[in-house]
Amino acid sequence: MSFAVIQMVSQRDVLANLAQARRLLEQAAAGGAKLVVLPENFAAMGRRDVADIGRAEALGEGPILPWLKQAARDLTLWIVAGTLPLPPKDQPSAKSNACSLLIDDQGEIVARYDKLHLFDVDVADARGRYRESDDYAFGSNVVVADTPVGRLGLTVCYDLRFPELYSELRAAGAELITAPSAFTAVTGAAHWDVLIRARAIETQCYLLAAAQGGVHPGPRETFGHAAIVDPWGRVLTQQNQGEAVLLAERNSSEQASIRARMPVVNHRRFFSQGAQRPASER
Repeated sequence: MSFAVIQMVSQRDVLANLAQARRLLEQAAAGGAKLVVLPENFAAMGRRDVADIGRAEALGEGPILPWLKQAARDLTLWIVAGTLPLPPKDQPSAKSNACSLLIDDQGEIVARYDKLHLFDVDVADARGRYRESDDYAFGSNVVVADTPVGRLGLTVCYDLRFPELYSELRAAGAELITAPSAFTAVTGAAHWDVLIRARAIETQCYLLAAAQGGVHPGPRETFGHAAIVDPWGRVLTQQNQGEAVLLAERNSSEQASIRARMPVVNHRRFFSQGAQRPASER
């Protein structure tokens, strides 16, 4: 079955972003996709009222969740909803997580992943300083769920720098992994392609890297280069900048062959903290 990743250049206007996303989802559905991944912050970029947005969505007063559910039903799509601010369930007044939702083709929320690694980093760009933890709470769970295209692991953006998370997803049965992102232009130029290919190669999973690709309020410039990478590390499709819909198909027999010929999961070894490696491996 086919799947797709979307690239956007989201701005502050939530309703305008949702209209753009709907048009791109329609293109993906027309292309035969059964599952589509939206980018990080697809509904809003550069907003400082993250807490208000998250609280409104939790109380059923915001536009984003109803829009997602309706789009999934209308287009008969499974949607990975990039990220949106959303507090923990039944705690509308709590600090929001950067939340990636998996929504099925009936408009039901199947899984929720709260971003584990928050981007608290200094970058040599026009903005200079990023502190996601000012607005968001850290997630705490690894999430894998079954979908029509295979068993799906959920990650977000900065998570790409932490391979142990991806190893956990593979151990939990992941066959595809999503990474909706908004990499800065500086860090993306340095590391994006290396990271998405490495995470695909080491897990032998399809890596579905939706992205933001352009200039946003803040000021902020994102790297783009949304891509789909196969389990052998081949980039199947990629878009440099601007909006895009990228489609690919999962070849499950080829994936099984890759895993059988190079059974890295069976070869993993673990060392306790402070333990000395065997002399042959030093």
